[in-house]
Amino acid sequence: MVHAERAALIDDLEGLDAAQWETPSLCAGWSVHDVVAHLVDTARTTRTRFVAGLAWARFDFDRHNEHGVRRERGAAPRDTMARLREVASRTSTPPAPLDTRLVEEVVHGEDIRRPLGLAHTYQPEAVVRSLRLLARTPEAFGGARQLTSRIRLTATDTDLSVGDGPSEVTGTALSLLMAVSGREVMPPGRGGER
Repeated sequence: MVHAERAALIDDLEGLDAAQWETPSLCAGWSVHDVVAHLVDTARTTRTRFVAGLAWARFDFDRHNEHGVRRERGAAPRDTMARLREVASRTSTPPAPLDTRLVEEVVHGEDIRRPLGLAHTYQPEAVVRSLRLLARTPEAFGGARQLTSRIRLTATDTDLSVGDGPSEVTGTALSLLMAVSGREVMPPGRGGER
């Protein structure tokens, strides 16, 4: 699933012009180009490289990620695209659950596609597994465990309900995933699935 999502993103990025590469993504302070560089960096990450990089960054995840973007962002988008193609079939991972790779590809895929007005249909299992992982991951590690202890998230497009709270929030699995990832869920018609 990770490889399929990487390949789909490469296809979507092929026709972008220089201005589109510099479009602000849904990741605060990062352009589309920066998010692609981040995806290259995370695809290259091994357990050892992750631990060494995090120690270098004094255990600051944001600093660690910024360093990876600087390292993998090419001088021009074509250079970064070549790097993305090069890592598309890698299977390395940091010391984290394997489904974190799905979260990276789906959420960052939307961080790129939504501002560009690009729509993509994700594999339902990839979205469901990503949402389940974030629902049990502490907020300190980018998850929503504390949130889902207060509310229940119910997908309208698949058989999925996570959380224990008395209040229920409904939406497509992708919209719920983006919301628990801290992204604004935009109204229909603004690009991408909502």
